[in-house]
Amino acid sequence: MKEYLEKFSAEVRELIAVLRRLAGELDYNAYLVGGCVRDLLLGMKNLDLDIVIEGDGIAFAEKLSAHLGVKVVFHRRFGTATCFIHSHLKLDIATCRREFYPEPGHLPVVSAGLLKDDLFRRDFTINAMAISISDPGFGRFIDLFNGRSDLNNKKIRILHNLSFVDDPTRILRAVRFEQRYGFRLETATLSLLKKACQMALLEKIQAQRIRDEIVLILKEDDPLKPLKRLKQLTGLGFINKHLYFPDGKSRLLKKAASTIRHFNRLSPLRRRLEGWVVYLTALLDGLSSGEAKKVLNKFVFAKGVQRRVLSYIKESDKIIRVLKKPQIKSSRVYNLLEPLSYETIILIKAKSSSSKVRKEIDCFFNLSGFMRLHISGCDLNALGIKSGPCYQEILKKVLNARIDARVNTLDEELALASRLAKIRS
Repeated sequence: MKEYLEKFSAEVRELIAVLRRLAGELDYNAYLVGGCVRDLLLGMKNLDLDIVIEGDGIAFAEKLSAHLGVKVVFHRRFGTATCFIHSHLKLDIATCRREFYPEPGHLPVVSAGLLKDDLFRRDFTINAMAISISDPGFGRFIDLFNGRSDLNNKKIRILHNLSFVDDPTRILRAVRFEQRYGFRLETATLSLLKKACQMALLEKIQAQRIRDEIVLILKEDDPLKPLKRLKQLTGLGFINKHLYFPDGKSRLLKKAASTIRHFNRLSPLRRRLEGWVVYLTALLDGLSSGEAKKVLNKFVFAKGVQRRVLSYIKESDKIIRVLKKPQIKSSRVYNLLEPLSYETIILIKAKSSSSKVRKEIDCFFNLSGFMRLHISGCDLNALGIKSGPCYQEILKKVLNARIDARVNTLDEELALASRLAKIRS
């Protein structure tokens, strides 16, 4: 397995060398585990590295942090820590542990354990493989549950029959991994998953945990695949009883994906869209604002996310109707769309089949972020205009004139501001 470790970048190989040396100094056994091992075997890039320690994971993380001088966040209750090596490289460190679930769907009771215990608590065999990065045995591959065989045969398999009962969020992860890699759920696993769905176990666990898994699905490169598979296996009633997935929803999600790609390709200097928020909004499209709000509150989505989703639910149809009108002024379009988030506007564009609506939105994006006035409040003050709320009103009217190309230069803006001030007085 040493040859697989050589496939990491030079930066990661240097980090593993440091981890190996620190493990030796502390006389701990250290292992790469989980998704990074899975993706390493698949030849896929994964810069979220998971390390488990047969020893004290917190002490190991403290020593690593001091050695590298990097930020570390400790979760002492669970014996875990996260080291942020660089903006693009994150290292999760955990003490090997065993888990016991006191009730179905509840968070587990955790205690220290050995590597075998830590691998057995994981969700699927393909995520329960490890590689030793300490001595002796550096590079040794540990596969206690035939995960490599399942990886080669493209199967998603749970480790024991109560896996979905203990943690029903594994239902969502099973679908996500199945669709991401083009694998299939192993026969017994699929049967147990369906039974867990029939027992409505997803509705019996903490809503925030469901939210986190939904967000991970929506962050997939193609979230439509796992969403359609979820609809097939579980339905979407665990999110909201009124949430359906008609063909139109699939078309909207596809259009949203292409619209996001188009925006990011043509607007590289702007902030990247939060694509998952666009997909979440598309998923909730068709719900009333009241039902959408219930979903957002139930799963405790952040206030900013709630505002973006609800503004779309409430405003999208009205905005599309307005943008379809002939000879609408550019300033009207700007003032209509400017209060909305880019995510909301992108989905409105994806939703509309009107070429005129899409063109108006493209024109808005060309203006937004680049349209600036030459004048400011200081210029209004220099004109002898008394300061107050009128400044905002005058500047807005001058901006509208600028957007509509009725003024272009500094002198023209000053002249218009002066006329507007005289009209007010």
